[in-house]
Amino acid sequence: MSRTPAFLSAAEVQGHLRCSSLLIPPLEAALANFSSGPDGGVTQPVRTVVPVAKHRGFLGVMPAYSAAEDALTTKLVTFYEGHSPTPTVPSHQATVLLFEPSNGSLLAVMDGNVITAKRTAAVSAIATKFLKPPSSDVLCILGAGVQAYSHYEVFTEQFSYKEVRIWNRTRGNAEKFANAVRGEVRVCASVQEAVTGADVIITVTMATEPILFGAWVKPGAHVNAVGASRPDWRELDDALMKQAVLYVDSREAALKESGDVLLSGAEIFAELGEVVKGVKPAHCEKTTVFKSLGMAVEDTVVAKLVYASWSSGQEHEEATGP
Repeated sequence: MSRTPAFLSAAEVQGHLRCSSLLIPPLEAALANFSSGPDGGVTQPVRTVVPVAKHRGFLGVMPAYSAAEDALTTKLVTFYEGHSPTPTVPSHQATVLLFEPSNGSLLAVMDGNVITAKRTAAVSAIATKFLKPPSSDVLCILGAGVQAYSHYEVFTEQFSYKEVRIWNRTRGNAEKFANAVRGEVRVCASVQEAVTGADVIITVTMATEPILFGAWVKPGAHVNAVGASRPDWRELDDALMKQAVLYVDSREAALKESGDVLLSGAEIFAELGEVVKGVKPAHCEKTTVFKSLGMAVEDTVVAKLVYASWSSGQEHEEATGP
């Protein structure tokens, strides 16, 4: 008789992912494996997106198998344009299903919001490690939602900055962010004020039109562009996209899903996994953009880690008894 799948809530997933920096080595390996083609053992189609036009929403389906971890998952994610997030209904919601790859049994259903936030931020940190300018003193975050918090967490673990700035369309949310996180954060009144002179810029907004302009970006800066996950949505203008060396997580996905790439006509230089592998150079002396769309294999790797941690805890409980 098949075992009842485990159900792991957001709090439980969070408990098994306390340190975001620990995700960096396995995610680096996953990026390299993905960019190795069939030899890397990653099977991952571009996500299927079902529009929910009546409510300005989308349902994404993201399956993947990774031979290195022998892990099989699919993530179901909903995201709603123009939605005003509340504590009970965020703009993005996700659930990850983890399967036993040898027979297809469902092992676990786990909250995907924490996984998505932490793996996305960790991948941005990987890109930044390779692409940031040699001297990076100023970090700028555009947006003050869940991804802003997860990025701030891992970036302040991995790097040292003399100044951190934040801008958000709703200033109150930026002020709330600055008051909530450890360390001093300067709240800026405009995007231009926030990004001027910044060495590393993170865009984690729900913008559908460009908010970051190349004329404002310091030559040699690095940009992690995380929002705008639809082919008609933008965060960055044409000038920035064309003046920067462009890196992506997946060429195939970027050429199908990224409005910043498609509408600007910018040429993709490399996948991040190719940089990790050392087959493409990291042009940290130039202005760089990493366009992050998020990949299913990232969820696969992290879900497997969460399940392994949960399983070891269950085994310990069974061994020690009540």
